[in-house]
Amino acid sequence: MRSLSQKPTAAELLARATRRLRRAHLHYGHGTAEPVDDAAALLAHALDRDPPLSARQLRRRVGAAPRRRFEALLRQRIRARVPVVYLTHRTWFAGLPIYVDERVLIPRSPIAELCEQRFQPWIDARRVRRICDLGTGSGCIAIACARAFPRARVDAVDISADALAVARINIRAHRLGRRVRVVQSDHFAALNGVAYDMIVSNPPYVGRREMAGLPAEYRHEPVLALASGPQGLASVNVLLRESVRHLRPGGILVVEVGNTETLLRRRYPRLPFVWLEFARGGGGVFVLTREQLQAAGLDVRDCMRAREGDGVG
Repeated sequence: MRSLSQKPTAAELLARATRRLRRAHLHYGHGTAEPVDDAAALLAHALDRDPPLSARQLRRRVGAAPRRRFEALLRQRIRARVPVVYLTHRTWFAGLPIYVDERVLIPRSPIAELCEQRFQPWIDARRVRRICDLGTGSGCIAIACARAFPRARVDAVDISADALAVARINIRAHRLGRRVRVVQSDHFAALNGVAYDMIVSNPPYVGRREMAGLPAEYRHEPVLALASGPQGLASVNVLLRESVRHLRPGGILVVEVGNTETLLRRRYPRLPFVWLEFARGGGGVFVLTREQLQAAGLDVRDCMRAREGDGVG
């Protein structure tokens, strides 16, 4: 039987795991930024502790059972390239704990900063009563919006029944069932003309060529939440075409489009996109008002060109 002095400390396990992860040449960006982040999150999970581990916890020696759990998690991360958040089933968005699994995209949108700032100065928070989170996935944006606007009702919309099952878990965990409604819908199809003060969306925006070159970690995420036509604009085209009918006067449309920003600017030269900057990094997020969408006058020809260029039906 191994004596207490022979058991490694949590700090020793953390250092060894960090070296192993660094040698594995993994991809980061799904809630963690470097090997030590992955190692720390997996170790805390194996020890059944909330991250980050304190200095006192790191000095403690670790028994055989948690070491076996930690080793199994490391193998999944290294051999199968599973993102850490899918192994721990927990991440944070706008300061809120969010449950995730492979039915949903891992939350990482810079829109979290907008939620924390109550979308100021782009809208008067006092007037916001109805919000739509279109493509809700885990429900993270819908929940963050409900927290930011305690007098508002939020529709958490997604085409995926699997994603909505995860969103329900998070809505219940945050006790927001009375104000956050889950709606299964292909974009606005099932919303029956409801109008909102804000439509917020982190839709799929990865084009066909980019999908083919994504690191292995992305293969664990649902394709439906990533792929969006040949050039990545299929879902965004629908949002631009139809949002004006679902926004109240003075309402805003906030959408993340990632690397398709340049293409979108070229596709819609008449739209006065406001592209946002974020203190914690990230980009590719625009804001448009209902009035700007109306003034741009996207006509049938614009819509047809968009559909022909990106395969939207």
